[in-house]
Amino acid sequence: MPETAAHLLSLDFPDDFTPGARSAVRTCLRIQPDEKITLITDRVTERIAASIARQLQDLGCRWNGFVLEDLAPRPLTDMPAAVLEDMETSDVSIFAVQVQQNELRSRMQMTDIVNRRHMRHAHMVNITAEIMCDGMRADYDKVDRLSQQVLERVRRARRIRATTAAGTDITSDMNPDYKWFKTSGIISSEKWGNLPGGECFTSPGEVNGTFVVDGVVGDWLCARYGLLAATPLAIHIEQNRIVRCSSSNQELERDFWAYTHTDENSDRVGEFAIGTNIGVHKVIGNILQDEKFPGIHIAFGNPYGEHTGAPWRSGTHIDVVGLGFNIWLQYATGETDQIMREGRFLISA
Repeated sequence: MPETAAHLLSLDFPDDFTPGARSAVRTCLRIQPDEKITLITDRVTERIAASIARQLQDLGCRWNGFVLEDLAPRPLTDMPAAVLEDMETSDVSIFAVQVQQNELRSRMQMTDIVNRRHMRHAHMVNITAEIMCDGMRADYDKVDRLSQQVLERVRRARRIRATTAAGTDITSDMNPDYKWFKTSGIISSEKWGNLPGGECFTSPGEVNGTFVVDGVVGDWLCARYGLLAATPLAIHIEQNRIVRCSSSNQELERDFWAYTHTDENSDRVGEFAIGTNIGVHKVIGNILQDEKFPGIHIAFGNPYGEHTGAPWRSGTHIDVVGLGFNIWLQYATGETDQIMREGRFLISA
């Protein structure tokens, strides 16, 4: 057995991790005994990875494990070659890592292989013990049923309007040439997904209005600023671009503005998504789980064009999450369909 795999299997971990690890391996990824898996982790996350490794071992599949700090200094400039080479012969990959600033390039190198080879890939970025005992215990078959109902509706929508009591009021005109995807936690070769899962997303045609972030912001800013209920960030959007933003936390405002002005498309709305994980009942200050919280989240930067069909690109991607949404879909017929009121779906799972 390779040294890293043996190391992970030797680690103790809380019994509370086991249901979430089993859900990841057996329910979400549907891993089969005859498949090969690449498991990627880091020192901070290795006990969570150990719980996943135990499930892989019990299943009897072939797998290789990698701890990033054993291969390259952090933050990563590039994904280590050993990881990428192993992925070239795997059916499934699992990435359970605490990300560091400016590591997006290395993750994109990994997902480029996933996309090219149509691998099933679980993206467990910034996974924590809390998430293993919370969002990873959701009933993903139920989340999938709700997500499918949302998907069928939004694919027909020509316009989506969303409001919140905190001041969000945005309208998104949808581009019929861009594809919607469901990443409900049940991961297929069509599109890799985050775990915990639970969202339907696309790239919008054009978003206008104000989005008030009273939940969380993504990437490394999430760990720095946490929950934003006391210091919300108001983002004003015109023709899909940020025109200004404001917060009583001026450091947050400056960091967010700098992040979303890294390249020519960093300030452009690249993702428009509806969180569908009804097993998640509150935001916790971790974007991996919080973007699945029922409601709207959008992201500025990379539009995942290889999936959505959006023809532009960015080297950054940052999600923003709001709370307590009202959501209306408008169809080409002129019919309007409200699917959420004050944060609660009006669709049965």
